[in-house]
Amino acid sequence: MAENNINIKNRRANFDYEIIETFTAGMVLTGTEIKSIRLGKAGLTDTYCMVENRELWVKNMYIAQYAMGSYYNHDAHRDRKLLLNRKEIIKIAKASEQPGYSIIPLRLFINDRGLAKLVIAIARGKKQYDKRQAIKEREDKRDMDRMMKH
Repeated sequence: MAENNINIKNRRANFDYEIIETFTAGMVLTGTEIKSIRLGKAGLTDTYCMVENRELWVKNMYIAQYAMGSYYNHDAHRDRKLLLNRKEIIKIAKASEQPGYSIIPLRLFINDRGLAKLVIAIARGKKQYDKRQAIKEREDKRDMDRMMKH
């Protein structure tokens, strides 16, 4: 099979949230959606996940309409069902009920078998001072890398 290099990340996730635990979920997609993802035309900005009726759903995920899709095309921001086993869904549901915890998507990729997978995380929102600390650590690491080069 051809090598897939589709790796769409939620860049703000690590800045806005403290990641507690991650899961890799399959997705229920239409034909035009998977074709758009394979072209790299998807985004995770402002995307979140919810448990409804013991099913996990990703909300507000952007997948561009496929150019050759005609009337079979999909809605770009529709809700999409995530595929996990029941124990994982129950664990995620319990965690999301706690105050301050969210279920956020981190990364969308295509695996070796050609299936679209979404890495989701149970995360706790960071406070403003935690974000400042993360920026300071990033700058300190950059300064250290510069010093090592010279």
